[in-house]
Amino acid sequence: MSSLNITPLSSALGAQISGVDISQPLNLEQRDAIEQALLKYQVLFFRNQPIEPSQQARFAAYFGDLHIHPIYPNVPEQPEVLILDTAVTDVRGNAIWHTDVTFLPTPAMGAVLSAKLLPEFGGDTLWASGIAAYEALSAPMKALLEGLTATHDFIRSFPLERYGNTPQALAQWEAARRKNPPLSHPVIRTHPVSGRRSLFVSEGFTSKINELSETESEAVLKFLFAHATRPEFTIRWRWQKDDIAFWDNRVTQHYAVDDYRPARRVMQRATVLGDVPFFR
Repeated sequence: MSSLNITPLSSALGAQISGVDISQPLNLEQRDAIEQALLKYQVLFFRNQPIEPSQQARFAAYFGDLHIHPIYPNVPEQPEVLILDTAVTDVRGNAIWHTDVTFLPTPAMGAVLSAKLLPEFGGDTLWASGIAAYEALSAPMKALLEGLTATHDFIRSFPLERYGNTPQALAQWEAARRKNPPLSHPVIRTHPVSGRRSLFVSEGFTSKINELSETESEAVLKFLFAHATRPEFTIRWRWQKDDIAFWDNRVTQHYAVDDYRPARRVMQRATVLGDVPFFR
């Protein structure tokens, strides 16, 4: 039996996990127990887990290949771990509901976020369950959305005016833009492991529903953005130093609350690549 202790935090998503030291290598039983908890609860929280970037990358790599972000700075000796430091980088793009890197053909399976430096107050993060949001839709709305696709665009969260303000930043932005043109994913995504269906649009990256007219797309997306983030589908985490969150990016979106300025906040994230989204 696994030694994990699991405390559910809400009916929609979220559980706190204890009984494992993430700084140490996992055995197969621990790895599988964490994966099963992730599938069930969608976002997992671990308190008091001081880890080095190499340990964070090792933990994340138990669940898949790691992504190197095209814009955010990373730990030089561990480039798979990006740094979200408000003293260095404009992170306002995280203060919007988004699912990470859906501008990729194979968006992230998940992400491991570690709290390194926190403001005295504020700086919480919220997650929303796309599964709960989908299941709460009426049958006619599900029928409308099934089979539709949506465009996901890198520049919605990384606009040129914020990320191209120096020659070096502009060159990096232009390279990222060339490598990540707009692409399409299904509006309703089927989880590749559990088979459950989830809404797969977010304000951070989704620009339009391809099969609808511009006005229809705008109206439907406005509804879906609001519906998906209703409080009953969400959980809010108040960070403590050395907390870790591990979420299933395939079926969730999240929002980093920007309510602590001018205080500084430093987080480090390892992102696990996933697969091509599909609907069935």
